[in-house]
Amino acid sequence: MRGAASPRRDNLTPIFMSQAILQNVEQAFSGAVDHLKAEFAGLQIGRASSGMVEGLNVDAYGSVQPMKAVASISVPDGKTVQIQPWDKSMLSVIEKAIRDSDLDLNPTNNGVAVILSIPPLTEERRRDLVKVVGRMAEEAKISVRNARHDALSKIKNAEADGEMTEDDKSRSEKQLQEKVDKVNKEIADLAKGKEEAIMTV
Repeated sequence: MRGAASPRRDNLTPIFMSQAILQNVEQAFSGAVDHLKAEFAGLQIGRASSGMVEGLNVDAYGSVQPMKAVASISVPDGKTVQIQPWDKSMLSVIEKAIRDSDLDLNPTNNGVAVILSIPPLTEERRRDLVKVVGRMAEEAKISVRNARHDALSKIKNAEADGEMTEDDKSRSEKQLQEKVDKVNKEIADLAKGKEEAIMTV
């Protein structure tokens, strides 16, 4: 009985190997997309959004924390972001974080909260932001290409080490490319949506 069971385990090994490689690459792809979404959310596109400041780093109590960890962030209207810290002593720190960021906004401290008034974008600024979006999207695609290259190397090494047959290798490479095509389309769609939002007056 033991001899009959062993080949079955061996036959399943390439499947597990392929699944592990593809799962790892999917995690890398998801990370690239999530990072891109966070970057897009932080862009100042002429409309108020909590995402503009949520991820800004703040020096709080001896450590660096995201803005959303030290304050309540609200959007009273389409042109205003209000940041109310849990501790009022953080007001000046929050102001500094905003001034040091690339948001190019002038915060107002009313003693209770920091207020950001979002100015309308000029046509030139809109075009510049579209270029920024394109650069961010390209960086995400580079991350995808690097993850794809790493996964392909692992697949080839698995075949060379006898952990995968040539058919398993071909199947894994095809599945990998399908995942690459899918995530690249998602990145392109995100970039297109952001560009349209920027150019909509």
